[in-house]
Order: sequence, then structure tokens, then C-alpha cells
Amino acid sequence: MTSTPPADGGARACPGGLTRAFAFLGKRWNGMILGTLTEGPAGFAELARALPGISESVLSDRLGELTRVGLVQRTVREGPPLGVSYQLTERGAALLPALRALARWGDENLPAETSGAC
Repeated sequence: MTSTPPADGGARACPGGLTRAFAFLGKRWNGMILGTLTEGPAGFAELARALPGISESVLSDRLGELTRVGLVQRTVREGPPLGVSYQLTERGAALLPALRALARWGDENLPAETSGAC
């Protein structure tokens, strides 16, 4: 990514991949769920406790979305008791360097009062 104007004098445009990444990861809670899963697999209730303010229905929706795009894997453990856990897939784990860099940048450049739970 550069900050110089296009050589042809055309309009600037954000790279398509960056646009798609921020549209998806910038969707409320998606990035925070992924960040929480960097610590390893977690059950639904554990994720809900780790993300104060998220409703169960939104958490369920976001986990479904993250699963559909292949960033999170949902595993059902046979019971009793029956259990469900979520963990990053290989594609999700590929985001770890970027998530760590964003976390480091946030720690260094944003005041603590702008932080959310994660």
C-alpha cells in the first residue's frame, strides 16, 4: 500500500483485499471473537463470558458466520454431557500475526478508555 497518487491521475482506491478484510473483521464482535480464540478452543459459555456485552443470539450468529467462511471450526463433543467447542482453523490461525500486530498497535497508540473486552 502506498500513499502516492495513482500515476495515471485516476481516483485512489483502497485495495480490494483490505476492503473485504475490514468489512468482515470490522463487523462488530468478529475480530474480538477471533482474538479470544487465539488462546485456544473455547465453549460457547466461555466465549460469552470473555466478551461482556455480546448477546447470546449475536454470539451464535457471529460464530456461524466465522464457521461458514472457514475461520472457525465448530466441534461437537459426544456426551454426556454434550458439549460444543470452537477453535481457529488453519485459515483463522493465519490471521494471528495480523491480530497480534493490531493488538500491539492498539496498546501503543490508543488510550485505554477506547478499549473493548477481549
